Formats: sequence, structure tokens, C-alpha cells
Amino acid sequence: MPKKTIKIVVEGGNVKPGPPLAPTLSQYKLNIGEVVKKINDATSQFKGMSVPVNIDIDTDTKAFEISVGIPTTTSLLLKKAGAQEPSGDPAHKKIGNVSMDDVVDVALMKKPSMTSKSLKSSVKSILGTAKSIGLTVENKDPKDLVKEIDEGKYDDLLSKYEEKWNKGA
Repeated sequence: MPKKTIKIVVEGGNVKPGPPLAPTLSQYKLNIGEVVKKINDATSQFKGMSVPVNIDIDTDTKAFEISVGIPTTTSLLLKKAGAQEPSGDPAHKKIGNVSMDDVVDVALMKKPSMTSKSLKSSVKSILGTAKSIGLTVENKDPKDLVKEIDEGKYDDLLSKYEEKWNKGA
């Protein structure tokens, strides 16, 4: 019973039965329409976001399972900001603003895939992504907030979420 896993990144709820997915699936003689429908159903709550998906295929029986990962940090931040795409010039062109609560929320969602040991370090990592895509946080440069976190200015806010973080979000 040989198994094969195909790893792809798709736009949530908007997978089309064409290249590059269709040729890959046809190698395993799968019903492409059925696979696409299952992926779209499984990713519908992430509409418009980039989502990693694994398709596990039993090459003997042609049975398959879809497992959906967590959207990219960039996709989650863009959704929180109501922006469509990252800034092409994040140093000069800002595309939106998010709250510190939004940043913490993204850090909690991304916990399973992050290597950070603490909520504080995860939040600082998310702030780095926010800066790189042209977002402000609390109407400030995310780099300034990293300094403020190091100074302890957000310890009260972070402690509110610490229990969720320790439980695995």
C-alpha cells in the first residue's frame, strides 16, 4: 500500500482544475474534479488567503485525504488589515494598519508552525513580517513596537494571552 503526498499552496476556496495541480493528480489516476472540490470545501474558511494543503494518496486504491495547514503569516496579516496584497515598497508605501491584538491573534494561530518558545518572541516575529509587507501596527512602525516590547510596554497585554499560548492556542 504505497502512499504518496503532494504538498501544494493554494488560494483558499478557489482551486481550479487546471495546471499545475491537474497534471500532477492525473499521474495517480485521481478524479481531478473530486479532489478540487474537496480542497475548496476544506479551505473555504480561508477564502482569498494562501493556504498549504497536503494531499495524501494511496496509490493502490486511489483513495486520498486532504489536510489543510495554517495560512501564511502574510495572508493572515493582510486579512486583518483588509489589504489585498503586500506593498511593493514597504519602506515608503503603507498598505494598512493592524492592532497589537491582531498581531497577538496571528501569533496564536501560527503557534503550531513557529519555532518561537514564547509568545513575546512570536509576536516580535509577526511584527517583522508586518514591517516587510508594508503594515503599521497601532499606527507605528512595527520596528518601534519591537523596541517597546523589549522595554516591557506590552507585558500587560501579552500576559492576557499567555494562558492561551501555553495551552497551545
